[in-house]
Amino acid sequence: MIQNIILDVDGTLWDTTQVVAEAWNEAIRADGASAVHVDAKRLQGLFGRPMNVIGEMLFTDVGENDRERLLDACCACEQRVLHEGEHHLLYEGVEETMRTLAGNGVSLYIVSNCQSGYIELFLAKNKLQDVVKDWECYGNTGQSKGANISTLIQRQGIADDQTVYVGDTLGDYEASQEAGIPFVFAEYGFGKVPQAKERIARFADLLQICL
Repeated sequence: MIQNIILDVDGTLWDTTQVVAEAWNEAIRADGASAVHVDAKRLQGLFGRPMNVIGEMLFTDVGENDRERLLDACCACEQRVLHEGEHHLLYEGVEETMRTLAGNGVSLYIVSNCQSGYIELFLAKNKLQDVVKDWECYGNTGQSKGANISTLIQRQGIADDQTVYVGDTLGDYEASQEAGIPFVFAEYGFGKVPQAKERIARFADLLQICL
């Protein structure tokens, strides 16, 4: 029986790509070092990777120092816009499903390749602090998603055979394999994972898998 669900964020719980694209373009224009312009589709192909990899793939027209500065500026602008905005970005049924799962004894966690503070912003923005027990991210540790999943499992003392990771990209699948836990593919998200054995067409389908 599944007692623990570890969740990805972007492409699994919400889609911020349009809002983030606008914020990143604002930061890039203000900095002036790069001619890169991003859109939601481009970000969907990048999200899920560690932030340093996103920077390397996106800002190919500048050097390493400029790339790091640009990425920091983009992330700062992104967090400001997401914090201040009135956008409703959750996928359908996410809040209700998370609360139903938690109310039925399923422990919820988050592991993402995002920057520090992003998960906290997600939880505060959507008033879900009370249903997510713990989280970890690349920005905090500099480690791979698989390593961060393993770290959280060890920190919480939860059993591998009672735990699944839910994500929407091949990288998420590979991270779950690295951590040694089953994977549930959110096929409504950003990626394609033909290897996935367990799939959900909408977030609420987790109720059928877990309850």
